[in-house]
Amino acid sequence: MARLNACNASRRRRGAAAHLASGAGLAAPAGPFALALLAGLCAADAYAQQALPDIDVAAPAPRRAARPPQPPIAAAPEAPNAAQDLDRKVEALDRSRENLLPKIGASAFAINREAIEKLPQGDNTPIDKVILQAPGVSYDSAVSNPNFHIRNEYANAQYRINGVVLPEGLSGLGPVLDTNFVGGLSLLTGTLPAQYGLRTAGVIDIASRSFSDPAGNASIYGGSRETITASLDYGGAVGDTQYFFTGRGNWNALGLENTTPAHDAIHDHTDQGKFFAYVSTLLSDTSRLSIMSGVSSSNFQIPGNPNQAPLGDFGPSIYDSTNVNENEYDRFVYDIAALQTKGDKLDTQLAVSFRYANVHFVPDVFGDLVFNDVASNVTRKSYLFATQFDAAYHLNATHELRAGYAVSAEKTNVTNASTVLPVDPTSGAILQAPFTVTDARSLLGWNVGAYVQDEWKLSDKLTFNTGLRFDQLYQFVDANQLSPRATLVYKPVDGTTIHAGYARYFTPPMQAQATPSNLALFNNTTNQPQIPFNDPVRPERSHYFDVGVDQRVLPGLDVGFDAYYKNARDLLDDGQFGQAVVLTQFNWARGFSKGAEFKAKYKNGDFTAYGNFSYNITEGVDAVSNQHLLDPATYAYLLNHFHYTDDMQQTTGSAGLSYLWDKMLLTANIIYGSGLRSGFANMDHAKPYATVNLGVSREFQLSPGDKPLTVRFDIVNLFDKSYELRDGGGIGVFAPQYGARRGFFVGLSQKL
Repeated sequence: MARLNACNASRRRRGAAAHLASGAGLAAPAGPFALALLAGLCAADAYAQQALPDIDVAAPAPRRAARPPQPPIAAAPEAPNAAQDLDRKVEALDRSRENLLPKIGASAFAINREAIEKLPQGDNTPIDKVILQAPGVSYDSAVSNPNFHIRNEYANAQYRINGVVLPEGLSGLGPVLDTNFVGGLSLLTGTLPAQYGLRTAGVIDIASRSFSDPAGNASIYGGSRETITASLDYGGAVGDTQYFFTGRGNWNALGLENTTPAHDAIHDHTDQGKFFAYVSTLLSDTSRLSIMSGVSSSNFQIPGNPNQAPLGDFGPSIYDSTNVNENEYDRFVYDIAALQTKGDKLDTQLAVSFRYANVHFVPDVFGDLVFNDVASNVTRKSYLFATQFDAAYHLNATHELRAGYAVSAEKTNVTNASTVLPVDPTSGAILQAPFTVTDARSLLGWNVGAYVQDEWKLSDKLTFNTGLRFDQLYQFVDANQLSPRATLVYKPVDGTTIHAGYARYFTPPMQAQATPSNLALFNNTTNQPQIPFNDPVRPERSHYFDVGVDQRVLPGLDVGFDAYYKNARDLLDDGQFGQAVVLTQFNWARGFSKGAEFKAKYKNGDFTAYGNFSYNITEGVDAVSNQHLLDPATYAYLLNHFHYTDDMQQTTGSAGLSYLWDKMLLTANIIYGSGLRSGFANMDHAKPYATVNLGVSREFQLSPGDKPLTVRFDIVNLFDKSYELRDGGGIGVFAPQYGARRGFFVGLSQKL
């Protein structure tokens, strides 16, 4: 029925449409054909209604109106976890600390944690060998302490940990710090900003490792020359407190440089242990308290020097010099606490520190009398307390003001108990009746320093940093100096930095090493000096000029060039004078140092490479303190003749490369030196040398989900180069010293 009604309605609509179309003057489209088609459809419907039963079909429920499209609901940002939040706060405070102690105008060379781990031997590399990879750093024996020189100066280097000066120690043997705790370091040289005083040849600025998530390593490493070194480090966080500790034990049969070119040294065993702990807690989002503590304990046998002839004044006429049994025991402890604050305009850090150091050289009394006519038992103890404050104030968009102070009080006790032989004052005959003379001296000395400086941004490309520093010294001499500093840094285009600067430096002597001797105690003995002068050691005063450029040549390739000149009055120097392996300082009336350095770094994906080359001349004239250390001929000649200082090498260099292939690391480096000075008045030098080191390491995951195990194999001195660092001649050199021959080492390191 519904279909028939629809057909009837359709006929009525079609008729109306045809009528309207006719009235409008429009032709009806295909009228007969359309009417015939419609009639056929209606007839079929009528038949269907007769053939099929009636079916009532319910009308479908009306559909709900479609919703207009809604904008997508943004997912709620994922809240940072506790470790990420702590990292964010710590990084902000780290940036604030960097702002306190900028490197504006200085020549800087950075070595990060990744670069350390890519060295042959990885973090088993002693920290002094890590520093050798920087430009202007040359290799010397461990007796020189440290066994490297920066721009050919004596041990005029300063360590800082997290911005705090590590109080200097005594002339011990080997490094006090271990590489394991280093997160990254920078070597600063040239014209330093005013906050850097005292030791200014180079500042080794160390940032300690820190962790927000638990992590660590357990390692065992060893090989040639009975080497065994075991280490453990671990760090993490509890709430807003980060912690990290590391410890290392090292045992080997080459504690000091060999006195012969042989592979194995005579009487050269060493036992060494080092520990470092760091705890830092956030007092708020803008302040933190950090505590650092370290210990170093080292025992050294002093290498035997074969084929030495007895002097003939004591004991047998024939005696095997390799039987001489000398030893040294070094102890070093330090504690540092630092409170740092960060503000919108003002950043500060206040630190206090304590350091204890003890160096004890124990002679072989009989053997030393046979070969030297004197056996010195030397003890040097030092207790040092210090405080340091640094502040930076953001005045406006163009001026950043900085100021601070450092005060240290050091109590030293130096004792030299020398067993000597009496000498007849009339005939000069030496009597075989040894006795002991004790020369002891104690002193409480002070170093006080303060500075102000202004970082002035003349434009977005030009910065002028000026400063003024005042230092007051109360030691065996009292002295002070007002020292201006000024540097200009220009960045004409992106990737280019040019710097030029001037610095006035005031470098006090190291109190224990400058302790004067009481020469009168040794009159008419075999330890009576031939030069009777003993003026006190003075602070060095110098004018320093430095200019350099750093350039990004290509993406990943950076090069740099630096030139410098230093003119000094009372140039400080040191050396080993006598059989006791301890250093004593003295001054040259005038001296100068001039040189140039070239550096390059390249990184492309997993490949890295670097290279450095340096040239230097350092000379001094006229010994004006501790003159008794020199023999008469050398003293007389140097009164009016400039000479090369004993730590000088004219050309030095280092280079290295590494490539990470899947989980395998291939690495190599090379150290070059033209030779340290030797001969009368340092007129000669040792032969040039170059040593190549090679390493390969690979990570293995023993089972899914396990942390990786690293296996490494290293070769030190790949081509087994025999090279002499010192030949036993020259000023302040007592015995020959040779670099290590080829060694093979393997190690396992498990991440925790």
